Amino acid sequence: MGFILRWLCAFLLLAATFNPTEYNYINWVVDYGRANLSIAVLAGLILGIGYIIYLRATLRSIGAVGMLLVLAVVGAGLWVLYDLGVLRLDNASFNLWLGLVALSFVLGIGLSWSHVRRSLSGQADMDDVDV
Repeated sequence: MGFILRWLCAFLLLAATFNPTEYNYINWVVDYGRANLSIAVLAGLILGIGYIIYLRATLRSIGAVGMLLVLAVVGAGLWVLYDLGVLRLDNASFNLWLGLVALSFVLGIGLSWSHVRRSLSGQADMDDVDV
């Protein structure tokens, strides 16, 4: 359940920033940002904090190469679904949602990887060690 929650939060962060509907931060700032500059800055800072948390944890746990590997596995899985005829890629809006799911999956794995590694190996990851 922990991974699902981390993945869902990553998806919501990405979708709140940009998605194919008109209800996202980027479209809102373009349309109404000048009139509501203080709210636009506050919302942007909150989204920025979310990205910093996710990206920092992901880079520390799986690194840039790990991020590329997870994205490659997700991409290969989508390719298999496309080759089997399960997935069609003729809808640009659906493709964007699919991209958001793939990126959120990378961030969810990155935030959860330390928990997975600890349960598999019995060893905890430590950034700062008190001596």
